[in-house]
Amino acid sequence: MPEVDSYKQGTPCWVDLSSNDIDVSAKFYSDLFGWELEARDARDGMTYYMAKLRGRYVAGLMQQSPDAPQGMPSYWANYLAVDSADAAARGVEAAGGSLLSPPESVPNGGGRMFFATDPTGAQIGFWEALNHPGSGLVNEPGTMIWNELQTNDVPKAVAFYKAVTGCDSRTEPAGDLQEYTSLLVDGKRIAGALTLPIEGLSPFWMTYFAVANVDAGVDMAVELGSHVIAPAFDVPGIGRMAVLMDPAGAAFSIMTGVTA
Repeated sequence: MPEVDSYKQGTPCWVDLSSNDIDVSAKFYSDLFGWELEARDARDGMTYYMAKLRGRYVAGLMQQSPDAPQGMPSYWANYLAVDSADAAARGVEAAGGSLLSPPESVPNGGGRMFFATDPTGAQIGFWEALNHPGSGLVNEPGTMIWNELQTNDVPKAVAFYKAVTGCDSRTEPAGDLQEYTSLLVDGKRIAGALTLPIEGLSPFWMTYFAVANVDAGVDMAVELGSHVIAPAFDVPGIGRMAVLMDPAGAAFSIMTGVTA
């Protein structure tokens, strides 16, 4: 079902954008996906924008922190649901990851969270839901449809996520990619992992948003100021997708899945 009210541990549950130009980013995504943005006060006088579709929250956006390293690019952060942020933080360190921030409560009682890097260097957020479970609408145009770890050591990374969240995995042949690893929760595919397709990139989590038509979505994104990283392509049995860079420099993908 596209409407979601809770997430099981280990499942990607939220994405948010850290932008070096929030005004540009807010206009771009609102025009591209039809998002309505709800401004909320955040720490240190910052504003956090909750993006809504059909009355449900689907993503977040905010200006980069003033103390971010100079020249740091805009990026989409992915969050995994956990039952306890404190227990997950202990698990991260025990499994060879590194904490980037300690677990803390967000304003308005939404939940508790922290950021970490896995042992291969990919940044990931962990979210313990209280009033805010995460994305309330998924797999529909303008919402999160897939989350994918691109890394230089898939087995090492997958072992980490298994240890921290208890998820499972399955690795299968994948044509030109040689193989693809799916992360599983209760036997359901909830995220993917593959070897970095472009040499020289640092490991990261890619966010995929659903669109009704990938080719039309690429055209519209370009008209709104996006750059194409990978033109639209088909993955047999999965769907059609493209990789883009928004006007503020954040990479993201759009996707239309295969329907049964």
